[in-house]
Amino acid sequence: MITESLALILGLLLAAVPARAYIGFLKRWGYRQHVRDDGPTSHLSKAGTPTMGGGLLVGGGLVAGLLVAALLGELSWAYALAFLLTVAYGALGAADDLLMVRRGRSLGLKARHKLLFQFVLAGLFLWALYWAYQPSGNLYHPFGRSLLQLGAWYPPLAALFLVGTANAVNLTDGLDGLASGLAAVALVCLGVMALRSAEGAVAIFCFALAGGCLGFLWSNAHPARIFMGDTGSLALGAALAGVSILLSREALLVCFGLIFYLEAASVILQVISYQATRRRIFRMSPLHHHFELAGWPETQVVVRFWVVGAAIALLALSLAR
Repeated sequence: MITESLALILGLLLAAVPARAYIGFLKRWGYRQHVRDDGPTSHLSKAGTPTMGGGLLVGGGLVAGLLVAALLGELSWAYALAFLLTVAYGALGAADDLLMVRRGRSLGLKARHKLLFQFVLAGLFLWALYWAYQPSGNLYHPFGRSLLQLGAWYPPLAALFLVGTANAVNLTDGLDGLASGLAAVALVCLGVMALRSAEGAVAIFCFALAGGCLGFLWSNAHPARIFMGDTGSLALGAALAGVSILLSREALLVCFGLIFYLEAASVILQVISYQATRRRIFRMSPLHHHFELAGWPETQVVVRFWVVGAAIALLALSLAR
């Protein structure tokens, strides 16, 4: 664990130390957040906060992981696949953020175009995975040895899982520090699973990126001085899903990152309910907005979601084989 701890600390430092200069750069070039009118009114004060902080988070984590893995000779194809997938989704998120800034409103790429690009990137990742590793195509039970043989169904379902996870993290990124804190927990848990699977390079990747999340949290905690934007949220979601696919622990990620999937489910259920009955299940979706409108202060929502997410993740980690 010494190597992984070093990766985490280095990732933290590379994300936290340059934050002040990076925020100043974003302000000078006008990379500021535009807040949607249909969100909670308390969020209107967040307008103008620098966005695209994911470049700091992901950049710090990836550079730290690459340095540690290279110095210790731990680089592998699995590391390369996770690295490239994260960079690709981060670049797509950056393009979306740049369009939002240029247009002066909270909409960047069209949803259908963004989803198309995400599925293309997921397909390339899975193609490279099959070329390098020839995976079994089995879905393993998180707490036992039982498995579901998916066969030819595995690639499309894995692509759907990857894209769904990326967007679940993106939906969760609506409160100061919420997504980065939950992602750090999930990444550390995946890193431990990588160690148990003798995938040292993947473990370094996970711990370094978790360190990037914690370093970013120093500036992203309420009141946030910078937002990660899609640059960070899509990259983090892709990293989580990509690593879980590499480790054949897709079902376990649902436990490690349960809050992400609950946030996404709340949006889906809200849309279905409104389309079918013209009634809403939640005061507002995603789920964190429901609790805000119920009277919970933003910091209370974030900390309570962290506690629930961390408790479930640690329980799942203790039960996982």
